[in-house]
Amino acid sequence: MSLIGDGLDKAVQKAFTRPAPKNAGPQMRYLVKKLGGTKAVAQLLRVSRRTVERYVKDQIKKPRPDLAARLEREVKARWQPQIRAKARQKAATTGGIVIDTRARMGYTAPIGSTDQDRIRHLTVALPPQYAARLFDAQDTGASDQQLQQIAAEALKDVYFQDGGRRAGSLEEVRFTDIEHLEFDL
Repeated sequence: MSLIGDGLDKAVQKAFTRPAPKNAGPQMRYLVKKLGGTKAVAQLLRVSRRTVERYVKDQIKKPRPDLAARLEREVKARWQPQIRAKARQKAATTGGIVIDTRARMGYTAPIGSTDQDRIRHLTVALPPQYAARLFDAQDTGASDQQLQQIAAEALKDVYFQDGGRRAGSLEEVRFTDIEHLEFDL
């Protein structure tokens, strides 16, 4: 997935009320229950049906690193869907989202202002409409570049222009070379 998409997923996962299963056996049993059978899980994880059955019966306990990563990703993607939906809905309607980033930022402005890109560390609370745009774009399969553009527009409005109270002639914000990015609901 993408840097921003993964960051949004991690923020939503903080709202979980119970931890997702950590070991391979419980993870496989959860996926078998969710997907309705070992055949679907085997196709999803690109392993044989017999391998899935062995994990379910705890005959195999430690998966290969690549399988362990796929297994964990698929379990977390399906874990507590109602809690995930409520957290996203709350962020998109009332709560907003907090972005903590260290990245190179610059802007396009009229002649005479200093618009040179520089590394900035920002922690900014974004209003709900930007959280909604980010989640909607993520749901429609937007690329990392598109998500990054939405985040840049949000930072332009909230940080650089302070909701329209300053820097009215600012045209575009560049948000590149992301070193750190984290979201919080």
